[in-house]
Amino acid sequence: MAEKKLVEDITSMEEDFAKWYTDIVKKAELIEYTSVKGCMVIRPYGYAIWENIQRILDKRFKETGHENVCMPMFIPESLLQKEKDHVKGFAPEVAWVTRGGDEVLEDRLCVRPTSEVLFCEHYANIVHSYRDLPKLYNQWVSVVRWEKTTRPFLRSREFLWQEGHTIHATADEAIEETEKMLGVYADFCEKSLAMPVIKGKKTESDKFAGAEATYAIEALMHDGKALQAGTSHYFGDGFARAFDIMYTNKENKKVYPYQSSWGVTTRLIGAIIMTHGDDNGLVLPPAVAPIQAVIIPIAMHKEGVLEKCRELKTLLEGEFRVKLDDSDNSAGWKFAEYEMKGVPVRIELGPKDIEADQCVTVTRHNREKELVPLSNIVESVRSKLAAVQNGLFEKALKNREKRSYKCGTTDEINSVLAEKGDGFIKAMWCGDEKCEDEVKEKTGVGSRCIITEENPVGNSCVCCGKPAKHLVVWAKAY
Repeated sequence: MAEKKLVEDITSMEEDFAKWYTDIVKKAELIEYTSVKGCMVIRPYGYAIWENIQRILDKRFKETGHENVCMPMFIPESLLQKEKDHVKGFAPEVAWVTRGGDEVLEDRLCVRPTSEVLFCEHYANIVHSYRDLPKLYNQWVSVVRWEKTTRPFLRSREFLWQEGHTIHATADEAIEETEKMLGVYADFCEKSLAMPVIKGKKTESDKFAGAEATYAIEALMHDGKALQAGTSHYFGDGFARAFDIMYTNKENKKVYPYQSSWGVTTRLIGAIIMTHGDDNGLVLPPAVAPIQAVIIPIAMHKEGVLEKCRELKTLLEGEFRVKLDDSDNSAGWKFAEYEMKGVPVRIELGPKDIEADQCVTVTRHNREKELVPLSNIVESVRSKLAAVQNGLFEKALKNREKRSYKCGTTDEINSVLAEKGDGFIKAMWCGDEKCEDEVKEKTGVGSRCIITEENPVGNSCVCCGKPAKHLVVWAKAY
């Protein structure tokens, strides 16, 4: 017998994944569209998810010695032009301010697409001696990139992010920072978002503009497409040279320092939706869920029900984010509402439950019901939240494993995609950019990252057949 669907007005993800996604972000009240093309209102429920992401990551950053700062929103064109590769990489996406009030600006201002040059200007003013290093900074801001095609959370013209920027005395320190912060992101995605990721290095053609090396974490969405969930960049001393940042080392010599940057964005909310969501709506990992448990009174009009529900809320709210819905909507409407919003645990309490000194709990990820003694409710909710986290991670990991394929030729890639659908293709590559481009041209999948933590799947390049240098994950991507 088919499971009853509580929420009827969401397009099935198997029928139309893109429409399903749009239905979710609208109906779960995560975003609203605006008259500013390509920009969105992040509504309170969506912003609360971001606040929880921010809270967890901010704590991790501070535990690793980073401090928060805030740079200006505007960048003078003359400053942006100092690092040529960097400005060339961002030029198509830059929004410009050409007037201030009635005045035409002599040096037009770029609306921040990223802040490397601002940090460099600042470092040049404050870094003079080895005693000034390292500087481990982070900022939480919005940035603007003039995207042609936009989609809520995944790609918008203005979005929220954090960008870490650090400067170090040696290359080894900067490389260590770059790799460490990638590890922080991977750990956060897996332990807080229940989203398995692959860590790797971007190819030369896909690295960040101005970087010597870019590292990324890649996640596989429910539909088999990849999503870049975070990046970390090693800059070497290139930016320091461009901006004349020098310091006096312990040998009293003037030398250039080395830099890194790293960031994640509100795109992570899109990743949560597409990794865990189902045809009833959102399914939220407990760590970032605005409401971890919702209490639904049954027959609320009956004596003692609401009072007992309030007692239960008081008992739980010291440890969990809890909501009591005492609105006059029907219980069935409330069930559907909180299914849609992905609340991990639902607690139902009515007259018969009170009489038996128990309540009914339902876990969102598998809709499993259980009768729980009220005396054991705190421990039970704690246990169920852990079960939701583990269940979501295992389901996402299983999806990734089921949709990961090893291929030896481009013909094999095409056959796998035609037979099994999109997913992660693991195949060897010779390192030649021509072959990288040809794989995409012939198959539609692009290189996502070079994996160093897994064994090779062959000796020959998937494209030209020559000796291979790297194991690469290839996929279609958001």
